[in-house]
Amino acid sequence: MDWLQLTWDTLLATIKDVLPIAAIIFGFQLFVIRRPIPNLFKVLAGFGYVLVGLVLFLVGLETALFPLGKLMAEQLTDPEFIAGVTHHAAAGLHWTDYYWVYIFAAAIGFSTAIAEPALIAVAMKASEVSGGAIGVWGLRIAVAIGVATGIALGTFRIVTGMPLHYFITAGYVIVIIQTAMAPRMIIPLAYDSGGVSTSTVTVPLVAALGLGLAGTVPGRSVLLDGFGLIAFACLFPIISVMAYAQLSEWRARQKQKNGNKQDESN
Repeated sequence: MDWLQLTWDTLLATIKDVLPIAAIIFGFQLFVIRRPIPNLFKVLAGFGYVLVGLVLFLVGLETALFPLGKLMAEQLTDPEFIAGVTHHAAAGLHWTDYYWVYIFAAAIGFSTAIAEPALIAVAMKASEVSGGAIGVWGLRIAVAIGVATGIALGTFRIVTGMPLHYFITAGYVIVIIQTAMAPRMIIPLAYDSGGVSTSTVTVPLVAALGLGLAGTVPGRSVLLDGFGLIAFACLFPIISVMAYAQLSEWRARQKQKNGNKQDESN
């Protein structure tokens, strides 16, 4: 019966969270715009679906994703799994011994980014408004590579205990340099890609992985080291999307040069 109580408590909390949004939307429609709400029944049904979806999603986070992320972190950082040593000898492990953690982090980052609904929606719209110049799968894979790289690097930071600001500062320096060099068309989309890559699918698993990893690696603080992975997942897609655009632009120039050379030889 615990899950029923959890579901009920989550429903009440979700209703409290959604009510201000509904009040603002309906309030502006009725008292500012002063027009009736079109398709009122469909709108109310939509709010009902939102409530049900949010409740199920939050209950799933609490009962499945967070425990699963913590369990995976505990298993991958178990000294017996890493090097066949006892827990007492875990302090002698080197950061290179945690290579399975980095591989898992990259894999989970790539797969969650590919499955991110917000990214799929943005990629489809970007392809539509650009007339197909921006490919749906090209953008999704570029973002996923960025998320995978960022989360892998973030787990390395947790394992080594290095300060977070070193990585974030260096990353944004790269972003600034790329912004000055990347095609103008891709820059706003690249910045947005950092946000849409960390939504409903990615954030819960990444947060659970970071907290679980910080709680199991010797000498790490859950509060100081457990958070920050989401920042990596936001930052590195910006770099990877602009790099994807720069690479595409370079390939197009090379193709044009080769075509001009062929025309001259003919």
